[in-house]
Amino acid sequence: MDIDLGDAEMESRPLDALNKARGKRVIVDLKNNKQYVGTLNAFDIHINVVLDDAEERADGEMKRKLGTVFVRGDMITLISTQ
Repeated sequence: MDIDLGDAEMESRPLDALNKARGKRVIVDLKNNKQYVGTLNAFDIHINVVLDDAEERADGEMKRKLGTVFVRGDMITLISTQ
C-alpha cells in the first residue's frame, strides 16, 4: 500500500536540504579541520560543492579570502546554514 506523504517526503532527502540552502551562506567543516564559509552556489550527488565569496576560518576568525572554491564531497564532514 502506498502512502502519499506529499511535501513532507520530498523535504526529507539530504539533497533537498542542500537545495534549500543554495544561494545562502553556509559553513563547511572539512576532515582536515579547516572550515570554509561561503555562499552555496552548486552541488552534485557526491556532495561536491561550489562556494562563492568563500573564506577560510580558524577558531572563529577569518584567515584568508578564497573567492570561488570547489570542495570535494569526500572531504566534508558537515554543512550548516549560517
